[in-house]
Amino acid sequence: MAALARWCYRHKWLVVLLWVVALVGVGAASNTMGSNYANVFQLPGTESAKVLSLMDKAFPKSSGEADSVVWHTDSGSVNDAAVKDEMTATLAKIAKLPDVGSVASPYVPAGATKISQDGRTAYATVTWSKLGNELNVDQVNKFVDTAQAADRKGLDVEVGGQAVQQAEQPPMGLSELVGIAAAALVLYLAFGSLFGMLLPILTAIFGVGTSVSAIAVLSHAIDLGDIAPTLASLVGLGVGIDYALFIVTRHRKGIMRGLSPEEAAVKAVDTSGRAVLFAGGTVCIALLGMFAVGLTFLNGLAIGASLTVIVTVTASVTLLPAMLGVLGPRVLSRRQRRRLAERGPEGEEATGAAARWSGFVQRHPRVLAVVAVAVMAVIAIPTLSLRLGSSDQGNNQSTTTTRKAYDMLAEGFGPGFNGPLTILAEVPGGAADVKALDGLVADIRTQKGVAAVSALPLQKGATIAVVQVVPTTSPQAVGTDDLIDRLRGEVIPAAENGSTMQAYVGGQTAIFKDFAHVITGKLPLFIGVIIALGFVLLLLAFRSLVVPLTAAAMNLIAAAASFGLLVATFQWGWGGDPLSAGRAGPIDSFIPVIMLSLLFGLSMDYQVFLVSRMHEEWVHTRDNARAVRVGLAETSRVINSAAVIMICVFGAFVLMGQRATAMFGVGLAGAVALDAFILRTVLVPSLMHLFGSSNWWLPGWLDKRLPHLAVEPADEDDSAEPPAKELVPSRD
Repeated sequence: MAALARWCYRHKWLVVLLWVVALVGVGAASNTMGSNYANVFQLPGTESAKVLSLMDKAFPKSSGEADSVVWHTDSGSVNDAAVKDEMTATLAKIAKLPDVGSVASPYVPAGATKISQDGRTAYATVTWSKLGNELNVDQVNKFVDTAQAADRKGLDVEVGGQAVQQAEQPPMGLSELVGIAAAALVLYLAFGSLFGMLLPILTAIFGVGTSVSAIAVLSHAIDLGDIAPTLASLVGLGVGIDYALFIVTRHRKGIMRGLSPEEAAVKAVDTSGRAVLFAGGTVCIALLGMFAVGLTFLNGLAIGASLTVIVTVTASVTLLPAMLGVLGPRVLSRRQRRRLAERGPEGEEATGAAARWSGFVQRHPRVLAVVAVAVMAVIAIPTLSLRLGSSDQGNNQSTTTTRKAYDMLAEGFGPGFNGPLTILAEVPGGAADVKALDGLVADIRTQKGVAAVSALPLQKGATIAVVQVVPTTSPQAVGTDDLIDRLRGEVIPAAENGSTMQAYVGGQTAIFKDFAHVITGKLPLFIGVIIALGFVLLLLAFRSLVVPLTAAAMNLIAAAASFGLLVATFQWGWGGDPLSAGRAGPIDSFIPVIMLSLLFGLSMDYQVFLVSRMHEEWVHTRDNARAVRVGLAETSRVINSAAVIMICVFGAFVLMGQRATAMFGVGLAGAVALDAFILRTVLVPSLMHLFGSSNWWLPGWLDKRLPHLAVEPADEDDSAEPPAKELVPSRD
């Protein structure tokens, strides 16, 4: 690492140029090729997957995205002449818009079912000739504006659908800019130097910009969900700024203690840079642990996020030392340069609030440990009621047109109208199977929780029948889940008895239920895999059994508390519209896996930076109390600063207005705050004081068989370093 850092420092302009070329080149390739994101939810072995397979075989796929125009009258009926003429003219205008394939109006004989029983709500289905990701925002906004132009007093017109929901989102990059601005403020307050503040920001921008463009190119080769670039930005900005912060802090400390800028940069990369490599590796391992779940959608996200971490780590150990070479002593503030010139190098011992807090923890470890555990336990209580499901447009913010359209349909046609179930029945046996199908439809009508049932006419020679079931409850309701279970477990098997008919329950609501079921079944394996891998890495790094066991316990505590925050905010509805929580509903099924991957990786980062300094002091002194006190005093400030930066970056993603993204932002920001301010600065050092020298115990037989892996080499005597050049205060 030292040789790499010195080469990058001395060839600074070449390294900067290479990174500029990489950023521009990959960005150009991305702009030329575009992206090909696809949300592939493959659920092999589930009934909903069987329904999709049968639909593909029996019916032609829809050629494009389908959205809805919904209107409601405060009085009278949608069939009143004035309303009918107004909406017929509006639908005719929509039909003439570019890329609109067809408009299915309720004002035709076949459209009678599109008018509610009370006659006050109606909807039209607008089918595009393109898929939603092929439509630009201007097209969709034109569609929305054309529809809402008919809105007037007494007539409310709203628009729903996936294409409209995508167009409602704030411009890409807004949340990233807010997060970067907040991080810049924290860095400036921490460093007191404009140049020192810019270094971590620029490092993260180069890393994230290059990797997000690479992900767009990669989407042509593998299945990547459309949330992949958002997740990559969230992860990349957080770890990129933090990793650079750790190295820059060590570099500045080296200069203040008398090293030349070059030697300080080399030493920073050779010490903190090693910890960055190790921490980045743990994040990648935790992310790639998503492969244990066995779902294509998650595999693509894991690859994209891991690629971002690799690129940002590479930028931290190559681009960053090059930029340190460009700045030289100006990485310090003017006041620091002046003080160094006037008073000479500062001492080795940490001073200030961090040192005082570390001493306080050493004196009261039992009390602080009990308080920390109690606080985390209380926050984790809501996790006991965690329910997985999927967000829909009923969870959007109440001011959006998609949410208003959803509510109008639910009010006019029933809560279950927004999430009907599709039952596909294979009827290869002729009259006996047709009779069984008729019996199935009749039985479904009598079931509790069923609002309406309609069977499409079975065409001559066809062997697949379609039955639409509208529940009385919303797609996210527990009652809808119970209805699906009852249909699959009782009603359909009874109807199949004595016939060759085979029926399966599918539809979007059933798909999301099956997805949640698959995720829930794989979570124990997934958690076990990433905990085991993290344990092995820390065992190799610190040659201790207690340290990795403590880290595993801290990760589980942090996960439980973070999900407590999620459940309270989004499932119980305590967050409301300000946090993009929308209406209370279940936690999106894929959130736990992705959050656990990131949380375990980021938690391991803080554990590595904290314990590596303690371990370094332990190796020198064999005094556990001193090792823990010095390690906490010297790392707590930078860990807390890094945590505040991550909280700002993650919290800014709430501004995207998407419930799932807000879950990531709130969950990860809360988890980082709890992890850094309670676990790493209170509970972990308290426990390490209580454990004493047992922290560093490893059986001799195991020690002989483990390979040696140094996270951070022991510091050399500073007197052996070349003397620092005299630094004279100069203008930035």
